[in-house]
Amino acid sequence: MLTYIAIGELVVCWILWLAVFVIRHRQGGSGKAVVTAPAARPGIVLQAVSYLVAWSFSPISLGWRAWWPMGFTIASMALGPASVVLAWSAVRHLGRQWRIQAALSEDHELVRTGPYHLVRHPVYASMLLATGFVWSWWPQLLIALAIFLVGTEIRVRAEDGLLAGRFGETFTAYRSSVRAYIPFLR
Repeated sequence: MLTYIAIGELVVCWILWLAVFVIRHRQGGSGKAVVTAPAARPGIVLQAVSYLVAWSFSPISLGWRAWWPMGFTIASMALGPASVVLAWSAVRHLGRQWRIQAALSEDHELVRTGPYHLVRHPVYASMLLATGFVWSWWPQLLIALAIFLVGTEIRVRAEDGLLAGRFGETFTAYRSSVRAYIPFLR
């Protein structure tokens, strides 16, 4: 029973997580992008593929859930809402600077407040948190996680390159003191 509640919560969390990006996209960015990083696009594709892998097959559908560790379910129920809060907070702190594509605008500022005080890319951290623990079969989860991390690294490096080019030593100091997307891990 707890598993099905967790799945329901996960679906609600995904809807709320996606809502912030739909709302922000409709509000538009802070003007036309001056500098973009097309190199980040394959990262977006890999992240999308990782979700397809994570959600494509569920051991629940085959009745395998009986052996699934209850700790994964409980972890997901805690991490799902945390993911939503982290995403909404990150987008709020970015304000009109948020974009799906890696880009800088003329008036771009280096945001270091809110969740950006803990990680440089909190949206990716929020994406990483909860999904596979409830839905995916563990080998599938490992494959999806590997694909996701490759895509995320591509995007992080492209975005960090843009920010380093714009903010120079200020960004270098920020990068050396704040982790990319997992707090306390380099």
